[in-house]
Amino acid sequence: MKKLGKLTNSILNVLMALTLAMMSILVFGNVVLRYVFNSGITWSEEMSRFLFIWMVFLGAIGALRDNDHLGVDILLKKLPLGAKRVVFILGNLIVLYVLWLLLDGSWKITISNLHSTAPATGLPLAYVYGIGIIVSIGMGIIVLFNIYRALFQINALEELTRMKESEDEIIQAVHEEITESHYGQKQGAAGGER
Repeated sequence: MKKLGKLTNSILNVLMALTLAMMSILVFGNVVLRYVFNSGITWSEEMSRFLFIWMVFLGAIGALRDNDHLGVDILLKKLPLGAKRVVFILGNLIVLYVLWLLLDGSWKITISNLHSTAPATGLPLAYVYGIGIIVSIGMGIIVLFNIYRALFQINALEELTRMKESEDEIIQAVHEEITESHYGQKQGAAGGER
């Protein structure tokens, strides 16, 4: 299961990087063509907009996976473990319902726009609206997995409900991780010399 998670994480990161790179190349190339050669790519702006939409929605999947979406946990922190589990599961069931609404709406608008095309690129608009289907399914799988973990794994609830407080805490956590890995490497090297 962890291998599948790492594979999907890698695919998601590669897709986001590709959309950002293509978007940057298109915009920069179009600016250079306009100001230097007094011409331009007619479909560059439209394609950049489509790529931006895809990048944002794919990033939302990654943020949910990493528990980076905004949340209010003042009440959740004060609850006992059993009540915390109930509130977490209820909240995730509400999220699943909203994802169902997103899937239903995205499906309908994607199907209705199969034959509508974008003016500059000529791409079917279903390619743009189809990202809603991908996001709702991807996020739904993550939410179902989180509910499963909250119900059946002992210490998973603390990890699932932990919010990142500030950038300082994130920097501190990264610093500790780097220090631990560096310390582990030094100990491994020292242990090998004996």
